[in-house]
Amino acid sequence: MTASTRTLVPEKKFSGTGAHTEPTTLTPAGPAGGLRFFLGTHHPGWLNDSPVPLFVSDRRLRCYRRLPRARAAWALDSGGFTELAVHGSWDHGPSPRQYAARVRRYAEGVGNLEWAAPQDWMCEPFMLARTGLSVAEHQARTIGSYLELRAAAADLPWAPVVQGWTVHEYVRCVQGYAAAGVDLAAEPVVALGSVCRRQAGRQAEAIIGALRAVGVTRLHGFGIKTLGLRRYAHLLGSANSMAWSVAARRSQPLPGCVRHRNCANCPRWALAWREHVLATLARPESWGEQLPLFGPAAYGDQPQSDLAAGGAA
Repeated sequence: MTASTRTLVPEKKFSGTGAHTEPTTLTPAGPAGGLRFFLGTHHPGWLNDSPVPLFVSDRRLRCYRRLPRARAAWALDSGGFTELAVHGSWDHGPSPRQYAARVRRYAEGVGNLEWAAPQDWMCEPFMLARTGLSVAEHQARTIGSYLELRAAAADLPWAPVVQGWTVHEYVRCVQGYAAAGVDLAAEPVVALGSVCRRQAGRQAEAIIGALRAVGVTRLHGFGIKTLGLRRYAHLLGSANSMAWSVAARRSQPLPGCVRHRNCANCPRWALAWREHVLATLARPESWGEQLPLFGPAAYGDQPQSDLAAGGAA
């Protein structure tokens, strides 16, 4: 992909919950290689005004009796990380039919739903210890969730998730989908799980390369931090991150933000962070390097949990 394809995409101003009283016009840059960058938020109400794609967790949105109406496209996380970390299974969460009904409510009531994650099972070692199950069992249950949700509501935009821990296990997951009649190479989006806490090394990049080698190229990276974006954004179709909130919590508020102690819930900060990340990613000569700081704090590459409902799976 040449630099000439990396265009700037103007986007309209956004003022929402926690914003300064005077709206701020931001012009986020177009992402590297056509990457669709979903801004993670724990405020589903931002859907009403956001000019950029948002990534929202069911764990937050399901609390809304009156749903927001999405101005732009968005994607839904099932909240699987929290469900497994807290309960060790999906037994305490919604049944597949209940979850499908909830997603249908969002698709019809919120609108502009691009895709929804199934009730997947992460494969980090600490998660396996929590559930007491093997990687193979987590993969089988992830595939089973996708198949069951698709059977219950075939018209909804479900996105299959590939899970694993080693490169071989991720490829094996692709083979498991194929055995169930699902060709991941033909899916419009395939989400990549269990990588958001491994971006300091090269494991995630090796996994993405192996998946692309077997034809799975339209990948979405769950909870990709800025270091990961720097290294392999050009290999992904889309990604989401809520790292902005961590950085904002450690920093002074933006000039003009006088109503809150920090900008951890501020759409101005979130959009400015997204703008800066994408502008930096648009420079291919700097791929492979650590992203610079934004303001007085780093981007917040610490592991994030969807306990904050930003949706790192």
